[in-house]
Amino acid sequence: MRDFIRLDPDDNVVTATHALQAGVPIEEVTTTGLVPSGHKIATRPIRKGDQIRKYAQFIGLASQDIAPGEHVHTHNVAFRNTEASYEFGTDLRPVDPVPEAQADRFMGYRRANGRVGTRNYIAVVTSVNCSATAARRIADAFGPDEMAHYPNVDGVVAFVHGTGCGMGGDGEGFEALQRVMWGYARHPNHAGVLMVGLGCEMNQIDWLLEAYGLQQGPLFQTMNIQSVAGLQRTVDMGIEKVRAMLPLANEARREPCPASELMVALQCGGSDAWSGITANPALGYASDLLAAQGGTGVLAETPEIYGAEHLLTRRAADRATGDKLVGLIRWWEDYTARNRGSMDNNPSPGNKKGGLTTILEKSLGAAAKGGTSPLMGVYRYAEPVTAAGFTFMDSPGYDPASVTGQIAGGCNLVVFTTGRGSAFGSKPAPTIKVATNSEMYARMIDDMDVNAGDMLTDGVTLEQKGREIYELILRVASGEPSKSEAQGLGDYEFVPWQIGAVM
Repeated sequence: MRDFIRLDPDDNVVTATHALQAGVPIEEVTTTGLVPSGHKIATRPIRKGDQIRKYAQFIGLASQDIAPGEHVHTHNVAFRNTEASYEFGTDLRPVDPVPEAQADRFMGYRRANGRVGTRNYIAVVTSVNCSATAARRIADAFGPDEMAHYPNVDGVVAFVHGTGCGMGGDGEGFEALQRVMWGYARHPNHAGVLMVGLGCEMNQIDWLLEAYGLQQGPLFQTMNIQSVAGLQRTVDMGIEKVRAMLPLANEARREPCPASELMVALQCGGSDAWSGITANPALGYASDLLAAQGGTGVLAETPEIYGAEHLLTRRAADRATGDKLVGLIRWWEDYTARNRGSMDNNPSPGNKKGGLTTILEKSLGAAAKGGTSPLMGVYRYAEPVTAAGFTFMDSPGYDPASVTGQIAGGCNLVVFTTGRGSAFGSKPAPTIKVATNSEMYARMIDDMDVNAGDMLTDGVTLEQKGREIYELILRVASGEPSKSEAQGLGDYEFVPWQIGAVM
């Protein structure tokens, strides 16, 4: 393995593949001091105010003169808001669809409405934090001994959150929460749903039923603590309602389904400099393979495409789709400004330790998860995703909140890349985790499903690693447990994005 990687001939930095001491020759220069693994090295003189360029793109400004061979990072690089001029549809690479006779298949649960699930859960969904304890006690009543009688049911899960009241009864925050609740109530990975409220909250269950046309039945029930007359009675009644659902849910059977029924959330967290070089491009290749099958990949985390959005607008299928994405960027610039924040608040301290200097650099790597297929749709947070192919959903960069929105939008599986290491998992859609580097993969092997670090150390190609991820997607969709799923993760990662004032 070489001491460094150059990503583009026009870049004025390269990336160290391992920790380098002073005096190491790098192209035509020599390192002037210690450079940690994954960090950048200047390969030519960079004057104060000049652009730092990586991926052939702008990632920041030199805050002081930088000598050839010098370590380039937060101590000598300044952030500047993106000033990209947008092009629309100028980099369209049409997907070559796989003929139906050659289409890949997985073993899924086809629901009565035609949608397909990868898991078979019963969900207990709360409308407000006040009913969280009741929901958890209902779900906790169904331990391994009782569930052994229902081998086709993956479990009973409580989806609780910290909002639902003390909020406006209309506007962005209320609408986003209602979309999350609807998305989980109608998710194809749920065989049955019990919704539990308090009764006097702002987020009324009855309003949700009316707004989205939800009908109660044997596998969809609702209840309020105040109407039932207390916590314990609510828990007892909820347990009986779920117990009545279990035999019905257990009747579900997996059957062959086309890969076009898969909707995969494309996520990253605990990123490092290798994210944009190994795991994210490999996931992008897998996303392209899925798009060719007629499936859907959903990229999210709007603050983490900031500085790379101009590359996505070039892939927009039409001008309206591109304009939607630019509109989200403008909303986030205003959102951070009015809250006295900065778009460069991300990367986190761990990201910076891993070699990421600005959000612009992080975003260029994060956007690679979307592959090269045309951008077919842009959606609000937790909005149902209806387009096939590569799509984008607005969300914060906070992983639990972002994935919650993607699952509510219909994602029935999650692929999550990480460089620093992550213990994330999700329900009802299982999470596959991809390590960006071999050292972390070996250290956290019980948590990582795929090692993309061998793209650096062993010469594994992008195509080979992308195909490996894609084939694992099919196996996990068919019931093979991912490592986070096998550890039971996902009960506490339901975090609806709370927008607006708490009142």
